[in-house]
Amino acid sequence: MAGAIVIVIVLLLSPFIITISLAAVAAALGKLLTDDAEQRHEGSSLIQTNV
Repeated sequence: MAGAIVIVIVLLLSPFIITISLAAVAAALGKLLTDDAEQRHEGSSLIQTNV
């Protein structure tokens, strides 16, 4: 019986866990790519137009 309860809890929480982990991966990737772009184009006058 305890195993069934654990399975139900895991199935109910898995969409939230997956969403949060993918959001964290997206944030980390965005930060890394932004830093890379700023380093590659250092000194460009167009950097100031980035928001």
